[in-house]
Amino acid sequence: MERVAQALRMRPARAGQEGPPPGRVSVVIPCFNYAPYLQDAVDGALAQRGAIVDVVIVDDASTDGSWQVAQRLEQASGRITALRHTANRGPVATFNDGVAAATGDFIIRLDADDLLTPGSVARALALFHAFPSVGLVYGHPVHFSGAPVPGYRGRCRSWSVWPGAEWLARRCASAVNVITAPEAMMRTSALDAAGPFQRELRHTHDFELWLRLAAVSDVGHVDGADQAWHRIHPGSLSSSVAPLEDLGERRAAFDALFGHGGPRIDNGSELAAQARTALAREAVTLACREYDRGRGELAAAAGFVHAARELVPDPTGLPGWSGLERRMRGRPPGRTLSLLPRLSRRVRTQLRAAAWRYRGVM
Repeated sequence: MERVAQALRMRPARAGQEGPPPGRVSVVIPCFNYAPYLQDAVDGALAQRGAIVDVVIVDDASTDGSWQVAQRLEQASGRITALRHTANRGPVATFNDGVAAATGDFIIRLDADDLLTPGSVARALALFHAFPSVGLVYGHPVHFSGAPVPGYRGRCRSWSVWPGAEWLARRCASAVNVITAPEAMMRTSALDAAGPFQRELRHTHDFELWLRLAAVSDVGHVDGADQAWHRIHPGSLSSSVAPLEDLGERRAAFDALFGHGGPRIDNGSELAAQARTALAREAVTLACREYDRGRGELAAAAGFVHAARELVPDPTGLPGWSGLERRMRGRPPGRTLSLLPRLSRRVRTQLRAAAWRYRGVM
């Protein structure tokens, strides 16, 4: 299968032209105590047009009636398969069991509290059919809380397609995960080539899988459209991750990718070092931020400093390290000197957010 030679951006096929043949898509929905949300997630998946969609619900021994909802849904539709764990096994095993039961040519991982936007499956499939070497397609997720769900952008303005190696190198250079989860669709054959199951990582099992897919296939992005709604609430797994823990979890994802049993990556050692350096730079920035906020309790800053020292052999060459040392000695920079870097960081953050919104990269 011919891979994409270089990153490109192009317009999708015009409306009115004959579209690609419908694909078979399995939407895997892991569920643990999400009874209030489950039906909406399933209904949104089954309502997708331009594809043959089935749903695999895997209930992880819920105690709130989720399993009863899943059974009722399965009985009402021949396109739903409901599975249940007799004991709680966690999100990784729950998704993996759903993948094992899926029969589609493409797979979406949709948490039971998230939803697909109308047309998202058809938009992703159009890109997949245009580029057979692409194994992962994603778009922009709309993050929200409460009800009702907010509006969404439904028009795909263009496609961005990267060679998998280039997309992977970008992720290592920034060490930032640009995919939440429900906005992504995977080609099953690429998932099989990457090693079809998620690894036992607490918070970055999705991230590590995206990296692994990029190691074996190309990556595409649906530009300008919102592909899913991601719900933020106190019970969601992502809301419970502290910044220092997040740094450690992302390091664990890269360690798993480049460690024993991962895919063969020609320049793996170099990329792994770049990822650790990027994480160390972020740790320095976060430590400086703790000092600049003037908090009496600086345990968090100490944790970031320790992380930076662990990530790279010599952190003294990292940007911002000299300023961090001054702060640790109780000599913070002057107000003007400290204000300029903060303004610069704010501008960079805004530019990165805009790039992520429209092209899915930072």
